[in-house]
Amino acid sequence: MEKIIESHPFEPFIPDNSKVLMLGTFPPKPERWSMEFFYPNWINDMWRIMGSIFYEDPLHFVDGELRRFDLPKIKHFLCDVGIALYDTGVKVIRHKDNASDKYLEIVERIDLQSMLKNNASITSIVTAGEKATSVVAEIIGVKAPKMGEFVDVEYCNRQLKLFRMPSSSRAYPMSLAKKVEYYATMFAINDIHL
Repeated sequence: MEKIIESHPFEPFIPDNSKVLMLGTFPPKPERWSMEFFYPNWINDMWRIMGSIFYEDPLHFVDGELRRFDLPKIKHFLCDVGIALYDTGVKVIRHKDNASDKYLEIVERIDLQSMLKNNASITSIVTAGEKATSVVAEIIGVKAPKMGEFVDVEYCNRQLKLFRMPSSSRAYPMSLAKKVEYYATMFAINDIHL
């Protein structure tokens, strides 16, 4: 059976004031999307994590009636607080018919150097999940930090922090409350607030 190479469906989302670049691995297949943007799967916890931290409401970015996320509200929020989003996989092969990192082969990875060169305000890279963390650590040439921790790195002639956060996937065995705790600490360290 021929392996299909998928290209990333979204452009990087990088507000001018971005302090933090959050990187996952790769989006799920389009039939799992509730919007055309990062973390589009209705059962992914990322937007519930953000709502919990910044608005004390896990449903802040949720349109429950339509079972989708409120994309204009999400984009406005990201621009307000300075969070950029992209993924470590630009082109991938899915070895199983799902979004699991375990079965994703990254054929082409992010050009992190160019992305940082063009966005001088970014001071931290935040990876969501083990695969994204290992890709970025390999690119930068450092040992991957432990869950919830960060390492100071010099890359592209500047000092950066590399944070490792838990995956926001429901398949990852951690409660929403615990994920919120990890992400809230990271955002506090990066002085990201409304």
